[in-house]
Amino acid sequence: QVQLVESGGDLVQAGGSLRLSCAASGSILSIDRMGWYRQAPGKQRELVAAFTSGATTNHADSVKGRFTISRDNAKKMWYLQMTSLKPEDTAVYYCNAEIITNRGRWGNYWGQGTQVTVSS
Repeated sequence: QVQLVESGGDLVQAGGSLRLSCAASGSILSIDRMGWYRQAPGKQRELVAAFTSGATTNHADSVKGRFTISRDNAKKMWYLQMTSLKPEDTAVYYCNAEIITNRGRWGNYWGQGTQVTVSS
């Protein structure tokens, strides 16, 4: 069984910074793709940043220059460093990964979400 667990969400003032972490655990053979999504109240879930293939990253236009995705493959963890936060960044942030298990099964997995609230 595979689990993704996020941490690091908090209430922060506009202009502040936060670092989100995602830890993957379970019967994992490989992680093919890892990323961060967010969902604000009344809006659809949207991609924030992801490793698309190898070391290639993709960041949403709305966060470019402010957010950075990084990872530690050995620990099966990835991170989202968020700086210059704005009230419109307020959302539940989810980590996501495409994982192949030790039994050779591919799956798309989500964490439970962590709340980020940015006050003006």
